[in-house]
Amino acid sequence: MPRASFASSIDASDTHVAVLLKALADPLRIDIVQALAEGERCVCDLTETLGLAQSRLSFHLRVMRQAGVLRAREEGRWVYYRLEPEAVRQLQHWLTTLESLSGRAAPVCR
Repeated sequence: MPRASFASSIDASDTHVAVLLKALADPLRIDIVQALAEGERCVCDLTETLGLAQSRLSFHLRVMRQAGVLRAREEGRWVYYRLEPEAVRQLQHWLTTLESLSGRAAPVCR
């Protein structure tokens, strides 16, 4: 029953939330999100900040970009990444809805 209540409180576009959550389901990707929360950064800066090899970082950035978590911008030889605002809004909406429903009491069983 609570699942149906939750499902009815979420719009159909939130099937994308599962894709976003899957893309974030790695501690390294959470570190990337935290680094990008401060604003747009180039790959070279992220490799230095996170202490990662560029190939490893590029793999994770690609997964996140394909899921719609990140937006990439090329400038000369550099690639800059930033969080995709719409993805952040979708996750925030989903989590806010989940939080508001999580405090509800279960219906009485008869």
